[in-house]
Amino acid sequence: MNTTIAAISTPLGKGAISIVRMSGENALKIALKVFSCSQKIEPRKMVLGNLNLGQGSEKCLMVYFKAPFSYTGEDVVEFQIHGGIVVTRLALEKLVENGAKLAEPGEFTKRAFENGKISLDEAEAVVNEINSESEAQLKIALSSASGKLLKQTKKLQNNLTELLAEIEVSMDYPEEDENEIVRDKIFSVLKQTQNEIDQTITNAESLRFAKNGVNVALVGKTNVGKSSLLNALIGEEKAIVTSTKGTTRDVVEASCDIEGVRFNFYDTAGIRESKNAIEKIGIEKSKKFLAESDVVLFVVDGSADLDDDDKNVLKLLKKPYFVVVNKCDKQRHLKKQQNEIEVSALTGQNIEKLKKTIFDSVIKDEIDFSSSIVGNERQLDHLKNASKQIKSFFRHKNESLEILSMLIKSIWNELGKITGETENEDIISMIFSKFCVGK
Repeated sequence: MNTTIAAISTPLGKGAISIVRMSGENALKIALKVFSCSQKIEPRKMVLGNLNLGQGSEKCLMVYFKAPFSYTGEDVVEFQIHGGIVVTRLALEKLVENGAKLAEPGEFTKRAFENGKISLDEAEAVVNEINSESEAQLKIALSSASGKLLKQTKKLQNNLTELLAEIEVSMDYPEEDENEIVRDKIFSVLKQTQNEIDQTITNAESLRFAKNGVNVALVGKTNVGKSSLLNALIGEEKAIVTSTKGTTRDVVEASCDIEGVRFNFYDTAGIRESKNAIEKIGIEKSKKFLAESDVVLFVVDGSADLDDDDKNVLKLLKKPYFVVVNKCDKQRHLKKQQNEIEVSALTGQNIEKLKKTIFDSVIKDEIDFSSSIVGNERQLDHLKNASKQIKSFFRHKNESLEILSMLIKSIWNELGKITGETENEDIISMIFSKFCVGK
């Protein structure tokens, strides 16, 4: 790979420091065309000097990483300059003028993968780490980056490779007794492989909420305090609160972390009979979010009895829900409800209790971040495909060893799509296109 690439590796904006990096065999050569200093340039030692921007020079730091001891496995040069939009862009332009090429999204990490510095699952963990929006998402990304899934998958592949070798030997020296021993071993190893894969899949399913967040719909008739409750849950004034009925005409979304897990709250339009065309659209959206949510909070006014509008909302609730009895700071007139929680969105009473109840309803067990964690849907799909192939394999017990060998190779290849050993270029390009430029 002869091309030297360059990019801005920090968010473009005003700040203390911006980093511009290059990677490729001409990285140092290009750097020395625009950078001068009185010190000797040595690998992994930062030096202070001047970067020629054409219309003046920028005093900055430069560090050189000599291949293969760098992130990409190639020669890498990084400049730490003052954090400003104009100066950062000028620095990048000077590097391009002197022979560097603008990097594509994720190209630095892609080169690291192609040069054997990181595995495919570790590369995917990098983008998950960058995009993490909650403590749980970060823990999942860090666990993925540790390579536990890679090690487990490679172990399973090695077991299959040993099986294939034994099958080859058995076919070269066909003795009936030996063939039966090999067949028994084949199905024993495949059963163990399936058990391990299925356990990893189960763990992935249990981590779904921690990884993707929990969607919580606040539903109810108009003016029961859904918007006030949303603001109380997230601790800020996100939704507009008025005494006028039908104020919320679209779904208002807001998020917060509860015990490290991201919860996405959706304040829906009050559900009632309405002739207003705009309000009717909002009500239809409310019904849609109600159907797609993980948790439903049916919000009612505790200072009044249930009326026909409340009862009409109740008829729409097809999944388990919590009755949130709002306005407990007022005298209560509502009868005791099943699965209820009394709160006051106005005073904040029992809001933390409500958060804990929601959390406990979806996160049943303590999340085990020490196990092999599937970092994304792509990896999960390949594991599921491998499990399906093994289940299909058991229906071919009486096939010849040649056929069994082909089926085992297919399973090996499916697992190889996780480790990157059998992945095609289109999929690899798709994975790295999710990265930002400069990473």
